[in-house]
Amino acid sequence: MATEKDYYGVLGVTANATQDQIKRAYRKLAKKWHPDANLTDKTAGERFKGISEAYSILSDATKRKQYDQLRKYGAFTSQAARGPGPGARAGGGGTGQRFEEMEFGDLSGGLGDLFSSIFGGAGAGKRRGGAERGESIETVVSIPFRVAALGGKVPIAVPVTEACGTCGGSGAAPGSPLTTCTECKGTGTISFGYGGFAVKRPCPACRGRGKVSARSCPTCQGAGEVRLERRLMISVPPGTDNGTKIRLKGHGPRGTGGAPAGDLVVAFQVEPDRFFQREGLDVHCTVPINIVQAMLGTKLRVRTLDGKHVVLRIPAGTQAGRKFRVKGQGIEKGGERGDQIVEAQVDVPAKLSPEQEVIVKSFADAAGLKY
Repeated sequence: MATEKDYYGVLGVTANATQDQIKRAYRKLAKKWHPDANLTDKTAGERFKGISEAYSILSDATKRKQYDQLRKYGAFTSQAARGPGPGARAGGGGTGQRFEEMEFGDLSGGLGDLFSSIFGGAGAGKRRGGAERGESIETVVSIPFRVAALGGKVPIAVPVTEACGTCGGSGAAPGSPLTTCTECKGTGTISFGYGGFAVKRPCPACRGRGKVSARSCPTCQGAGEVRLERRLMISVPPGTDNGTKIRLKGHGPRGTGGAPAGDLVVAFQVEPDRFFQREGLDVHCTVPINIVQAMLGTKLRVRTLDGKHVVLRIPAGTQAGRKFRVKGQGIEKGGERGDQIVEAQVDVPAKLSPEQEVIVKSFADAAGLKY
């Protein structure tokens, strides 16, 4: 049975699971154990909390790497199951302090730095007082085909949280005094026990501020922040394909306690074009020609990706579906540029007048064609 710190066990995946497998497992479990879907199950909230924490670690490449390093040391196996380790008693080459007696905030160097970087506790590079960097969020933006191919700029609207202008981020109603939070004793953090370890988290009662008020701010309802919509103009790189992502540093949710904001990850969804289709760096299109043009040959003006036109010579006897390559009129990316592939579509009249039918039959007879 998985221990509380076995994040892979919590999500039901193996240690070599891919990010897609981890994401699918999380979504399945989060849907199953979400408190809103389990109103009568008092344990659902804790299960959901554990699932969310496991995903927050394993979905982040850096945190997952650090977590895997800790697993190599057996840090997430209970002491009873492990037996005395090298640091379980003095004289054993360790600190003389068991893992069960340690808090992440008391560790310094070695594993302590890894613990603090994963769980936001005190240590090298740590933040105190509940300060925590904002999370990274992802949004999907639809962009026109030509913008994706040639590059350009598109506007997007991003929901963000900002400090409440009424209370200045304190969460208290104007004029209401602030008192020390009794839950965290003013530290802004509280410790949760997990399998012998104490993990520090921002205090939910004061939201990591260390202070509370008897009257909440009427604007933000005590949250200290408000939800807004920020409009940004972002650059789309030339040759952007469906699913391409870019990261905008510091444009995500704001951090707590003065910590920096998270990042905004933008995933592009390329809209289909009525004329062009993409295959690698080449663009394909279809142009209609009538049966006479196909038989006798002609010249056509064909639109290119950049909105200009090229003259394409259609030779006599062109068959339906024949393709013509226009060099250098495709998508440019990484120093390479594709071509434009033009396919001829021969349009045959759906109905002939009596006079036209006579002419066509005369032609067929002269050419020895059966009908």
